[in-house]
Amino acid sequence: MSHTPRCRTVLSWALLLAPLAVGSTACGGSSSNPLADKPYDAAGQVAFAGVEGGGKADPDKPLEVRAKGEDRITDVTATDAAGRYVRGELDADGSHWRSTVPLAAGAHYTVRVSTEDEDGAQGRRTVGFDTAPADKLLRVKFGPDSGTYGVGQPVTAELSRPVKDPAARAVVERALKVDSQPSVEGAWHWVDGRTLHYRPREYWPAHATVNVRSGLAGIKVGPGLHGGPSKPLTLRTGDRVEAVTDAGAHYMTVLRNGKEIRSIPVTTGKPGFSTRNGVKVVLGQESFVRMRGTSIGISEGSSDSYDLPVHWATRVTWSGEYVHAAPWSTGSQGAANVSHGCTGMSTEAAHWFFDTVRVGDIVKVVNSGGETMTPFDNGFGDWNLSWQAWRKGSALHAATREGSSPADAARLRPGM
Repeated sequence: MSHTPRCRTVLSWALLLAPLAVGSTACGGSSSNPLADKPYDAAGQVAFAGVEGGGKADPDKPLEVRAKGEDRITDVTATDAAGRYVRGELDADGSHWRSTVPLAAGAHYTVRVSTEDEDGAQGRRTVGFDTAPADKLLRVKFGPDSGTYGVGQPVTAELSRPVKDPAARAVVERALKVDSQPSVEGAWHWVDGRTLHYRPREYWPAHATVNVRSGLAGIKVGPGLHGGPSKPLTLRTGDRVEAVTDAGAHYMTVLRNGKEIRSIPVTTGKPGFSTRNGVKVVLGQESFVRMRGTSIGISEGSSDSYDLPVHWATRVTWSGEYVHAAPWSTGSQGAANVSHGCTGMSTEAAHWFFDTVRVGDIVKVVNSGGETMTPFDNGFGDWNLSWQAWRKGSALHAATREGSSPADAARLRPGM
């Protein structure tokens, strides 16, 4: 059978507040999938406690979602601006979902709810909301959590309040310090008013130590707004592990520190569901995922219907693109593209890949008919921006020539 891993799975026990965890899984291919337009608008079928009506939500109260009428909730995904999941529990009857960890003060959240009516039709509702700030301090939360990552892992900075004024952004960016050993050239990029990403010009060196800290405490950012204290972050990188999938040749080549360690026959997205080209970063890993087509609006019993146990799944996009075991398509692996967007391989190879890579490692796809991985809205596609384009997203480097610093630009200004 052809692999159809464009799916989501409900986990009633945990939606982890980290990129490693999954409350909903979907193996997505091309955005041109017509099935994505079928779910009905579930605005009238779900209610959100304390987050609707334009006000700020109380971070001391749990986030709650309730089903109305005969509909039931099948999936709830709540994430902050950096893509971290909020843990929560869904009642067995699908009537109520409740967060099980406190919400952050002064944060922005997006809640995506999937529903099912009594006829089995699938509904969707997405709501964004802000939690009330604790005070008028601008706080910074760095990510990911301290630990060892692959050389493609960007550093993220989430602000407790939006900063839009260019001068204020320069104040913030100037106070956010990233130092690495060995030292490399790098820059911050403003994803939006609340979120910044930091990456080097090239990937991080293998076995580097990256220290991140904020000097905002006590600094005036804007009228009535001062920087607050923030927790520093230390990251380390492991070996430089890169997986390069040639969708045209149907093979993945895995390299460690520049040397090939394995070539794996694979299948990627078929026409209409082509795998995204470009550089992606490993977001998390799950040894087992149950994938069902009904959760994304595929009618049960249709030619695209599926209900599959999937093993050794390595996630590379939030929408659900994985590298995973696909024993049902071994006859096509190395010869044809038959999936709905994921990269499938034998169970043995997927287990080996799962054990070989870590969060932050590089997964690159070339020669696919799909579009290029977007930079920020579906995982870490940061490396798909050229260094010149990346610098343009910096409040400090956008106006300086490459290879110079903001201080250099100041020295070059003519005297008044």
